[in-house]
Amino acid sequence: MDRQTLRDWVHRFNALGPAGLIDRQSPGRPPKLTEAQKEDLDGLVAAGPAGQVGGLARWRCIDLVDVVRQRFGVEYHPTSISRILRELDFSHISPRPRHPKQAGEVLEAFKKRLPREAGSDTTGSARGQSH
Repeated sequence: MDRQTLRDWVHRFNALGPAGLIDRQSPGRPPKLTEAQKEDLDGLVAAGPAGQVGGLARWRCIDLVDVVRQRFGVEYHPTSISRILRELDFSHISPRPRHPKQAGEVLEAFKKRLPREAGSDTTGSARGQSH
């Protein structure tokens, strides 16, 4: 321990008592986006890229880097955009994109399965296995 650290501790103890020796959290760098800009970004991401950026079916962090640069004049790394999205309660997992002309009834008909036969055994014993 150097003398300056000990001196700082003594001054903090004399000024604040034992509570002065507890490490305080540093305020850190202020965010580049204001709360109003984050709300705008929240609405933009929730609305999706349709009509905003041509050819995109869903937002990617690299696409949002460009959007944030153009709209707010702020440079962010894709990892930082991901952190901001988590703060805004967005998940990195997104549903598969849907084509705008996709027919819902065709999709539901494709998903339907054949009903199981009554009395069929799912253990595999009815497949000719000997006991």
